[in-house]
Amino acid sequence: MKIVAVAVVAHAILGMAQKLTPDLNRKAIALFALVTILIWQTSVSQIIVILLSALIGFFLYKHAAAEEVEQLDFPVSRKFGLISLSLFFGLLILLPILREMTSLHWIALFDSFYRSGSLVFGGGHVVLPLLEREFVPTGWLSEEAFLAGYGAAQAVPGPLFTFAAYIGAVIDGWKGGLIATVAIFLPAFLLIFGSLPFWNSMRKNPKIKAALMGVNAAVVGILISAFYQPIWTSSIQTAIDFAFAAVLFSMLVFWKLPPWIVVLTGAVGGLLLGYL
Repeated sequence: MKIVAVAVVAHAILGMAQKLTPDLNRKAIALFALVTILIWQTSVSQIIVILLSALIGFFLYKHAAAEEVEQLDFPVSRKFGLISLSLFFGLLILLPILREMTSLHWIALFDSFYRSGSLVFGGGHVVLPLLEREFVPTGWLSEEAFLAGYGAAQAVPGPLFTFAAYIGAVIDGWKGGLIATVAIFLPAFLLIFGSLPFWNSMRKNPKIKAALMGVNAAVVGILISAFYQPIWTSSIQTAIDFAFAAVLFSMLVFWKLPPWIVVLTGAVGGLLLGYL
């Protein structure tokens, strides 16, 4: 299953790079994010890289022409939106403080998943490096169990967030799975309800769009860093491993096969490789 993870993440990187880094400036932002994360691997490095990339994107693209967008109406009041945004940022700030002040296991678990869910920009695959740095270095989950679960999760709808529930269940049974599911989805719901009342004005604002262009480019670099460490370094040990990963990658990119077939092929192939 670890080799399945290699193929799936490589496929995700290819698609995201083509979409989110089409020009030289955004490729440079992605490279900056990649190098920084590889050199400086801490719990806050990804947050700082995302913020710096937003700033770089703002200065590089703030004068880009704004596109004409259709006016959309949402049945969400500004008051409810502000309450949702306050809850989003309040939990993001207070949960780490509560985690340090108490020894309650469920608060630490909720905090880890909530912060990971809060930083998912550019696609669900971005949650992979966030979860890996939350749970593997801390000893909550082994690298082997992490990558095996990630590979298996590709066979079901919504694989990345299903993977979060898997991690929670491995750590603390059904309670951990429930906490993980709620915590990983809650930031998205709060941000959606918080931004809907202001969505039309934000879509027309070229400065906000410029900052997001920088963030999305950084996401590509962050995902490449996770692809290299731990996915590639722990999964590809021999030439046979590399060849098998290349076959699975081709199944996704060239043959356009559904992920569950790739997962099944990876499982059967892994068993056969075990006998070699």
